Amino acid sequence: MSIRIFILTLLSLLAFAGNSFLSRLALKGQGMDAASFACIRMVSGALTLWLLTQLLSRNGKPGGNWTSAIWLLIYALPFTFAYVTLPAASGTLLSFGMVQLTMIGAGLWRGERLSSRQWCGLALAIGGILALLLPSASTPPLRPSIMIMVAGLGWGVYSLRGRSSSDPLRDTAGNFLRAAPLCLVCCLPFLSGVKWEPHGAVYAVLCGVVTSALGYVIWYQALQKLSATVAATVQLSVPIIAAMLAVAFLGEPLTMRFMLTSITVLGGIALVIDGRKKA
Repeated sequence: MSIRIFILTLLSLLAFAGNSFLSRLALKGQGMDAASFACIRMVSGALTLWLLTQLLSRNGKPGGNWTSAIWLLIYALPFTFAYVTLPAASGTLLSFGMVQLTMIGAGLWRGERLSSRQWCGLALAIGGILALLLPSASTPPLRPSIMIMVAGLGWGVYSLRGRSSSDPLRDTAGNFLRAAPLCLVCCLPFLSGVKWEPHGAVYAVLCGVVTSALGYVIWYQALQKLSATVAATVQLSVPIIAAMLAVAFLGEPLTMRFMLTSITVLGGIALVIDGRKKA
């Protein structure tokens, strides 16, 4: 792997973890309401991607489709509302685990066969997620946990739909441009609860422009030089990065339960990925 690809990959992984960190920072740390944060993130991300399309794409017309835009929204809205009460570390592990399980499930649906080792890995990953949700003093709240897993499902399906894209930048821009007005409409019922907070708005813009729009563009650049197995494997670091950011800057506790369930979930997914590589 060249230094350029290494740097691009590292920046994109930081961006993925940054989505959770910035969301939690604005919603918990600054007290901003989720609806405003989601709308600012989607609109700023859509405008940034449109501008990048005009500057970098030979065909400046955005691509994408409405179905992918709806799945993008199914990711973005529950993701934001969950982080009002859900810790960033637990949220990233649950959402990331659900993304990977969605992609693995799609392979099984298409007729892909798993080895015994891969089935064990899948069972470990699912068991780790269930263990994290079992009642205890350190259990993350159930309702936002379910919401963040729905968001992971949405992002997993959105990613699967985008695998066949011949122009990821144009398609991502088009999907964001379609999802942004849908997001505004969906958030209308929450107008009475708007809590405008300048610092929170800045974090929302950073989340939309830097960790979403630019993060996705950087990731697509890195993917051109990464094998599917390497791309899947390096993403295992995202929950760990998010957990370190949450502990360092948000004061979230790093419990033994979270560490053990993280090892179980990520280790199980790694077994499935490793089995695909050998196959």
